[in-house]
Amino acid sequence: MKILTRNRLIKKSMLLMIAAMLILVTACGNGEDENANPTIRLADGTWDSVKFHTAVAQFIIENGYDHPTRLIPGSTPAILTGIENGDIDVYMENWTDNLGEQYPEMIEKGDMIELGVNFDDNAQGWYVPTYVIEGDAERNIEPIAPDLKSVSDLPKYWEIFKDPEDPSKGRIYGGIAGWEVDETLSVKMETFELNETYNYFRPGSEAALNTSLVSAHEKGEPWVGYNWEPTWVSGKYEMTLLEEPEYTEERWANGFASAFPANTCTVNAHKDLPDKAPEVTEFLSNYQTNSTLISEALAQMEENDLSINQVATWFLQEHEDVWISWVPQDVADKVKAAL
Repeated sequence: MKILTRNRLIKKSMLLMIAAMLILVTACGNGEDENANPTIRLADGTWDSVKFHTAVAQFIIENGYDHPTRLIPGSTPAILTGIENGDIDVYMENWTDNLGEQYPEMIEKGDMIELGVNFDDNAQGWYVPTYVIEGDAERNIEPIAPDLKSVSDLPKYWEIFKDPEDPSKGRIYGGIAGWEVDETLSVKMETFELNETYNYFRPGSEAALNTSLVSAHEKGEPWVGYNWEPTWVSGKYEMTLLEEPEYTEERWANGFASAFPANTCTVNAHKDLPDKAPEVTEFLSNYQTNSTLISEALAQMEENDLSINQVATWFLQEHEDVWISWVPQDVADKVKAAL
């Protein structure tokens, strides 16, 4: 009996050892799969255009390169910290000029690398609906200020943009409190001597700013205020950016007395991405768009109440001629099949 019991114990031990080895082999196998197709962690910023680019990249990475992805939400400072720490792999729309000296310092430090320029034809400043200047025959709107071309012309037309809460002055919509551009615009009001004829009005949010513009546009009424491109607003409505003196560092340093400089919006990644996913890195290095494309996509999203993923799919279907140059043919075929 004792010998039989011992044999059973030996056999049971051997079975346990075999089972443990199988588990170890399986785990190693899964590790190899994970190393072959590691998860790409994408920064999920807070504004529409970066979300759009992230969704487009996500679809291509998942369906064209067979890498799983993960979205990590955050503000720009949190995203940049995440890239430096290696917690985030990719940031699709980094407004580098807004970072000042911080951006070149981060690149020089080496934890974050620049893969390429996403777009650099953006604009910002004070806009009016184009019908204010040119009219709109289809809507029976006559030109209200046909000679309005520049910010310097605004004092002559303050009565057109009369402030409903203070009819003695016009109203010019500014930036949202807390945004860096709000401080810039406040100084510009003084530089261009607009305070004498206009009240500077701060909307409570981006949505409130856009609501004021949309309301005026639907009624065909005059409106002047801050906006930027690319947005769904610039994609849906005809807007005219009022001229300012051409940007120079000297003018900008002297009361922001020039047009805003165009921002270079880059695709950035953690330094380890080229080793982690070299083919994905090559794709992201080829990723390039422009403000017109982005505004069109965001307008499509707004007009048709699409989700960000739906508008990414729309873009990939409607603008194959754009994205197909970013990837090899076999990857393009897989993406098209997934669509």
